[in-house]
Amino acid sequence: MKLRVLMFLLCGFAPLWPMASLAADVQATLDRQRVELGESVTLNLRANGGGMVSVPDLRALSPDFAVLGSSSNTSISIINGQRTTQVTVGVALRPLHAGTLRIPSLSFAGGTTPPIDLEVVQATADAGASTAAPGQKDVFVEASIDPASAYVGQQMVYTVRLFFATDLTSGALEDPQVTGVDLPRLGGEINYQAERGGRRYNVIERRYAAIPQREGHIQIPSVMFQGESVNMANPDAFFGNGTPVTASSPAVDIDVRPAPAQASQGAWLPARALSLSLDGGPAHGDLHVGEPLNVVMNLQATGIPYEALPSLSLPSLDGATVYPDKPVNGTRVEGQWLVGQRQQGFAVVPNRAGTLTIPETTLTWWNVVENHAETARVPARTFNVLPGAGTPPSSSTPVSQASTGPTVAAPAQVPAAAGQGGIWRTVAVVSLGLWVLSLLAWLLWRRRQPVSDRVAMARPDASTGSASRFRTVFLAEARGNDAARLAAALLAWARAERPSLQNLGELTQALSAGPQREVIDALQRKQYAGAEEANLGQRLAAAFKDGFAWQPATEADDASPLPPLYPFKLRR
Repeated sequence: MKLRVLMFLLCGFAPLWPMASLAADVQATLDRQRVELGESVTLNLRANGGGMVSVPDLRALSPDFAVLGSSSNTSISIINGQRTTQVTVGVALRPLHAGTLRIPSLSFAGGTTPPIDLEVVQATADAGASTAAPGQKDVFVEASIDPASAYVGQQMVYTVRLFFATDLTSGALEDPQVTGVDLPRLGGEINYQAERGGRRYNVIERRYAAIPQREGHIQIPSVMFQGESVNMANPDAFFGNGTPVTASSPAVDIDVRPAPAQASQGAWLPARALSLSLDGGPAHGDLHVGEPLNVVMNLQATGIPYEALPSLSLPSLDGATVYPDKPVNGTRVEGQWLVGQRQQGFAVVPNRAGTLTIPETTLTWWNVVENHAETARVPARTFNVLPGAGTPPSSSTPVSQASTGPTVAAPAQVPAAAGQGGIWRTVAVVSLGLWVLSLLAWLLWRRRQPVSDRVAMARPDASTGSASRFRTVFLAEARGNDAARLAAALLAWARAERPSLQNLGELTQALSAGPQREVIDALQRKQYAGAEEANLGQRLAAAFKDGFAWQPATEADDASPLPPLYPFKLRR
């Protein structure tokens, strides 16, 4: 670690950058929320957008803070071809007195930042006594943990601070290591100034998320720093070797408690905050058989990495098949806390009309801030499942409704309008002539068609030409692995034998339980959830090589194979 660059905050900073006004989303944060009087703190002003910005007017801070300097940083990221730019201006501040100091709203980059509160405390008498000796040292290390007592699995914040009042040419500060405690780094290093023992120091602060994995008393051992310093007042300092310097932090003790007896018997989740949600689905609440409903479940917890969160799932649903998508998981750092997140998408495919209910989902967790159990809930959701597109009207439709169909455009109504004008008479005659020509052409084509083909069209069967051709097409598609083409070919073959089938869900219900149902489920998993299904085409061809294994026929199966006269739904 090169520490020479840390002197950047002590130098004069260019107060202005060429300004190209940036109407962007702006925010303001502090690198710490609580400091001791005499320490410095960095105010970070961020703008998401582009262009250059200027340091805002900071005169409103003068009653409570001394402005030590400022710096600027621009970061550019390109995600999926979309470029985003973030400009950050850091302002080093030193509080002038103790208390809760407010940084007011500032005009920055075309926007206004929200106000921020900073807690400034006086150095205690114990701290002054303990820092009397460090105040006489050029380099020393401090370590602390907050809170000092926690539950198993609860995140604590372990902080290491390197103080130096000399010029360091090189140095390395080791990371803490202890058996039974995970210590991932929380963000980058924080640089500021502080006073110890009446002497001003430059400070490098590191934060770690301390997560104990076992109960009992645990001690985090000392953290060592090794480096070299140089006396810049010595004109020969650049030509000689530096002076070795070492320092170590005191050991830190923590008390780890077991999970409380009143905690849930399920997953132990000690968090500061937790949320659970299920998003997606049609706004009107209606679905159709065979059409997937895409929903996404999100679980987010503050103070827990995603590895400690339970996997997300939906229960088996009556009347639908659930196909999980690939999960999206990760852990990010917000301030001094880890935020774990799990996200799981599902494709819910209804296989029958009626009512589909996704039941309530609950997750019990332990609120470490208020020290009690809480339950996150996703309320139950109910959808009305309609027949698939193109499904014939139900046989229970009243005759009075069905009889309204022919009256909408009955041919007998056309001559009644002929008296309204000659043009309508002409249209009617031309339409009748075209219809007669179409009828004659169809009769001529039918007379020339072989008798065997006419029989196959009237009664499609696996042993006749029509079903055989569809079977041949399906077997040809089975040489590939295209889920959409396989599904279309299989459904077309099935409809040649049972024209009432509308989708693969209905086909599955019509088949006997066994390999054919299983391979159709695999086909739908690949089609709707993108699952990897090896040799899917070969598996389909093997399952259906001897035709369809239909369930025993019912009265519904004896219905006429001809399509309905009015396949659409009539509206009154």
